[in-house]
Parts: sequence; C-alpha cells; structure tokens
Amino acid sequence: MKNLEAKFRLLNHAEAEARATALGYMRRAILNQRDTFFRVANGKLKLREENGSTVLIFYRRIESGSLMLSDYEIVPVADPARALRVLEDALGAIATVEKVRTLMTRDNVRLHLDRVANLGEFGEIEAVIADGDDPERSRGAVDEIIAALGVGQADLIDVSYFEMLGKA
Repeated sequence: MKNLEAKFRLLNHAEAEARATALGYMRRAILNQRDTFFRVANGKLKLREENGSTVLIFYRRIESGSLMLSDYEIVPVADPARALRVLEDALGAIATVEKVRTLMTRDNVRLHLDRVANLGEFGEIEAVIADGDDPERSRGAVDEIIAALGVGQADLIDVSYFEMLGKA
C-alpha cells in the first residue's frame, strides 16, 4: 500500500477541525495510540496499540516534492503483549510515542489532528493511494487541505514523532 503524506505543527486544533469540516471532512474517531518503534536495517517498524486493537506497521518514506510518499504494510496482531516482548527481545525498542488522534476523512484523504505526549499538537495528512494509481492524482486534494489549514512549505516536517522526541 502507498500514501502521500504531509506532517506539520498544529497551532489550533479546534480551528483546524472547523476548517477541515468546511471542506467536507468528517470526524470519524478519537484514537488513543501507543506506537513502539524497533531497530530495523531499513525503513521503520512499529507496533501500534489503538483503542483495544494492535497492528504491526512497516513503512519506508520517499520524498515526493514537498510531500512524502510512503510504502507500507499493516499486519493485525492477535497477542499484543507477546508480540511486544518478542520484538523487543529480537530487535530492541528505540522509542515509544503516545498520542490522541482525531481522525477526519474525505474520499481517500485522512486528516489526523494529533496531541503527542511530550511534543505538542500536530497535523498529518495522508492520501491513501490505491494499487496501480498515480500518487499525483491525490496531490490536489492534499494541497487543498494544506492551504485551508494555512500550512506553508516551511511548516512541513519530514521526520517521525519518535525522531522528534529524540531531539527534544
């Protein structure tokens, strides 16, 4: 699977949600997420615990102009505690990120309004790209929500939350 994404610091959560709603985005869920990241030779690997379910997510990011293009795989995890222990023993955990995410969607675009523990508030836009589809077909929708939220080129962040925590 692929997505086209942008991440940025969020100045006003309520205002961002109101602007997205005006464009037709709908609030879908409030998600309590805990991501544990592991050492891997390439890409990023995290175990995501979210509102009672758990998945393993592997992804690689590639720059695509001002946005990032990600290839990713998601696998459901039936025994989270055991999976966490095995991954920690085998690979070593490098960081844990806890956040509360407001999920909003319109068509194939997901808007995440995140409150990240020890970092602050951020927005993240992901256009989910269907297999065989050209990511450029979703760039207009991503650019539209970025403009509506008042996000400038200099506001975009190209690292993961766990990498930001390491610098904090």
